[in-house]
Amino acid sequence: MRSQQTRTVCWSPTWSAGFENIGLEHVVLAPRSADSVLLACDESGVPFRLTYLLRWDAAGCIRTADFHSRHGLQEKRLLLRSDGSGHWTTGDGHALAGLKGCIDIDIWPTPLTNSLPIWRSQLRIGERREFRMAWIAAPDLTVEAKQQAYTRLRDRLYLFESLDDSGFQATLDVDEDDIVLDYPGLFRRLSVS
Repeated sequence: MRSQQTRTVCWSPTWSAGFENIGLEHVVLAPRSADSVLLACDESGVPFRLTYLLRWDAAGCIRTADFHSRHGLQEKRLLLRSDGSGHWTTGDGHALAGLKGCIDIDIWPTPLTNSLPIWRSQLRIGERREFRMAWIAAPDLTVEAKQQAYTRLRDRLYLFESLDDSGFQATLDVDEDDIVLDYPGLFRRLSVS
């Protein structure tokens, strides 16, 4: 994050057909951490809650990621630790070999984690870079490695590409701190303070 001020950022999820704009993500973003609560409905209309706390080092590499989800009556927790060099463990120290080489994380569903590789990489306009991401899917809190790419198109505009078979792409407008504004078809930014 460019700013060293603590900020609050909120988005409304718009991805769930019939439940657009029902829900809210509220993130308290500090210079080296993010503390979030997200309330939303899944594609079937079942409400869920996700809380997460991320901490990163001075180089912008995730060091801890703690998750708690509640989906209906099911409750799940996930604790991840990283050495900042692509080696991950669970909270109790078990190695996660499948995440080897992942520096950044991408959490579904939040646009916040799209900012992590943008902050860390400092791409020049026209530059494209591929990333191996630890991809966490809520509310089940599954985790797997996924390839993604970011291209800086203009000063505050990036092309995001999922490099799996989905072919998913999105053009992301960011603010002066490289935090995603509206994410077409998925999130609408509500406020910043």
